[in-house]
Amino acid sequence: MDLLNTLVDKGLRRELPTREEALAVLATSDDDVLDVVAAAGKVRRHWFGRRVKLNYLVNLKSGLCPEDCSYCSQRLGSKADILKYTWLKPDDASRAAAAGLAGGAKRVCLVASGRGPTDRDVDRVSQTIRTIKEQNEDVEVCACLGLLSDGQAERLRDAGADAYNHNLNTSEGTYADITTTHTYADRVDTVRKAHAAGLSACSGLIAGMGESDEDLVDVVFSLRELDPDSVPVNFLIPMEGTPLAKDWHLTPQRCLRILAMVRFVCPDVEVRIAGGREVHLRTLQPLALHLANSIFLGDYLTSEGQAGKADLEMIADAGFEVEGAGQVTLPEHRVAAGGGCGSHGDAAGCGSHDAAGCGSHGDAGCGSHEGGGVCGTAAAATVAGEPRTDLVAVRRRGAGTDLAPNA
Repeated sequence: MDLLNTLVDKGLRRELPTREEALAVLATSDDDVLDVVAAAGKVRRHWFGRRVKLNYLVNLKSGLCPEDCSYCSQRLGSKADILKYTWLKPDDASRAAAAGLAGGAKRVCLVASGRGPTDRDVDRVSQTIRTIKEQNEDVEVCACLGLLSDGQAERLRDAGADAYNHNLNTSEGTYADITTTHTYADRVDTVRKAHAAGLSACSGLIAGMGESDEDLVDVVFSLRELDPDSVPVNFLIPMEGTPLAKDWHLTPQRCLRILAMVRFVCPDVEVRIAGGREVHLRTLQPLALHLANSIFLGDYLTSEGQAGKADLEMIADAGFEVEGAGQVTLPEHRVAAGGGCGSHGDAAGCGSHDAAGCGSHGDAGCGSHEGGGVCGTAAAATVAGEPRTDLVAVRRRGAGTDLAPNA
């Protein structure tokens, strides 16, 4: 296919595709999806080999957010039966982080619900960052706290944060349809503040909220312009109790096409499969590893993910390897250009938050039903595109509970 050959050549040269080419990737048929994966996989392997970066979420403060993001289980007015708790103490957060690191994660993502942190919140998170770094050698820490005020990114950096995540989520043209309590421009401003402070910028999107192909291309091209080190791709899980509870638009094949388009537009950036991979990719998750070079390990913010052991087995069975603590995530040219955490072994950000702007919205995960089994093993086959509410389970373990985490 001439289109795919052209996109591979451009990806190897870091050349931006045209909008028409990006749209054409999303318009390919299910019959051609393996060709699309194979082509984008060449670009992924050129820049990242067969390494898979593991990231681990710690939900520092859950629920009761004043923002009205339609996708979020922690939003104002949410009826979702999620865990609700205030700030974890630094030692509790450090213990939660250690579980993920023991499972092979390189990056710990510290997330808190809310519009954005107060100065007191920044002090609290700074102490948590210091505690985690003191108690866990070589850990990389990403903060995901919502909209930042002037000077807050610098304070987080001085406390030891390596990265900051704040997703654009959807296109500028449709943003007001998803959230009314803050603007798309607010999000862009926070990403720029993090970048200017010397933090590794992480910003991505949520697919599956009823957006058009044009909207998806718009937001990915906007991300390319912002040039974050890491781009998390979330797939909406329509969680009961939220306005988008009935929105089931994705199929495994469409998810693969979206990931391929992101890889072609952002060829040398860490592309992370974030919330919703277990629910929407299901048994095709291993194919997505040919497109993305990063995933979250275990559970998400307010929902359960695939069992951590199953994640590791999937990576090995697909012929990939977990990226080690001493390996540099970003390609050399990005490191040399000041690529944030990639200059010392890790370019990831967070990318998985509810209302504080990170985007994996907590309702993104699978139901590791009956003790954390592999997603989908307990359900009968269904028609593609049908709601799979059987694969969604609210997180009841790990941070904020007395139960062991899934890592």
